[in-house]
Amino acid sequence: MLEEALKNAQLREKVGRIRLLLLDVDGVLTDGKLYFDNQGNEFKAFNTLDGHGIKMLRKSGVEVGIITGRTSKLVEKRAADLGVTLLVQGREDKFTALEELRQTFPCALDEIAFLGDDWPDLSAMTRVGLSLAVKNAHWQVIEHAHWVTSKNGGAGAVREICDLLMLGQNTYRDALSHYVSY
Repeated sequence: MLEEALKNAQLREKVGRIRLLLLDVDGVLTDGKLYFDNQGNEFKAFNTLDGHGIKMLRKSGVEVGIITGRTSKLVEKRAADLGVTLLVQGREDKFTALEELRQTFPCALDEIAFLGDDWPDLSAMTRVGLSLAVKNAHWQVIEHAHWVTSKNGGAGAVREICDLLMLGQNTYRDALSHYVSY
């Protein structure tokens, strides 16, 4: 499926330029549900496939960052566990947050991919080189995406994007070779 998508010359060209993948959290790295206990403690479930994809993508030379409208120690811990240092929390204006991250990781807008699921993500998605939506994103977000995952947020969609980027940049086989001998 990913190889089929990359037969589209325009998508392949966009994928080839990406140096930074930015991710929303709720609905992208998670299933979008907010879990609280009776004391108000928040819980989030992250997909291990997504986490490993992020690690492999970073090793391949594409940096990963997170921009989220909510603030959570859980997200801070997950980012640290994955080696993601580009993190902005508590910001609904995703494009302004993106611009702040560009001060730390300078790159052109067309070298950035953004994976989102809802309206707050559109301010960044509509300005970057590769706008991406999870399968269960709001229909307006899907309408503005260059490509939509076959997986829902929190269910391997981020891994799908990591694989897409590595396949399109010819780094996938090298990443896989650490696990499989050819």
